[in-house]
Amino acid sequence: MKATQLDLLVIAPHPDDGELGCGGLLARAKSEGLSTGILDLTRGELGSKGTVETRAEEVRAASAVLALDYRGNLALTDGAVSDGLEARGSLARCLRELRPRVLLIPHASDRHPDHLGASRLGAAAVHDAGLRKAPVEGPPHKVSRLLFYPGNYPAIPTLAVDVSAHIEAWQAAVLAYQSQFEGEPVSETVGPSGVEARRALRRYWGNLVGVAYAEGLLSPLPWLTTLW
Repeated sequence: MKATQLDLLVIAPHPDDGELGCGGLLARAKSEGLSTGILDLTRGELGSKGTVETRAEEVRAASAVLALDYRGNLALTDGAVSDGLEARGSLARCLRELRPRVLLIPHASDRHPDHLGASRLGAAAVHDAGLRKAPVEGPPHKVSRLLFYPGNYPAIPTLAVDVSAHIEAWQAAVLAYQSQFEGEPVSETVGPSGVEARRALRRYWGNLVGVAYAEGLLSPLPWLTTLW
């Protein structure tokens, strides 16, 4: 992997988690001239719907919708994501190579074990990536801002990002994963019910801050300046 400098990187346990959680934010950042990327931790091989090959095609389609500058996969074992030393070293090495300014990882409160594991792994890798003496290839890199994005469990955001102008891009990126929504009721105007519910959540968060749609994030530290 060639060393680069990303403005915004999302760590996703499985293909589609990054789009579901932060697709609007990624679309907004790209529209403002920032470099963006998603690093999937697994290939989603245990998913009940679709195949690894199908999901790989959907990843390419979703990445094109969001015009990502980077898309990668750490190829960890689906269903076994955890903060092990080998996985932590691999992720820390990627962080040193991609050098993101803003990093988003899953929130620790979630029903899926991989999402919980990804949250712990991400936080630990951020720490190791910044340690000069850590046994990780490449020069140290300290992430400027670490944020958490909600998954399946409800969370009260501490930061709401206006994605009103990018809600359709968010939906198009999510719906690129057609295999994951097979068999769900479809609305003519919104799409599969799972997407409809997540869109409604963005509408709710937007209402709280006086905009049409917003994505909710959680910050471990107080904010002094704008997101970028």
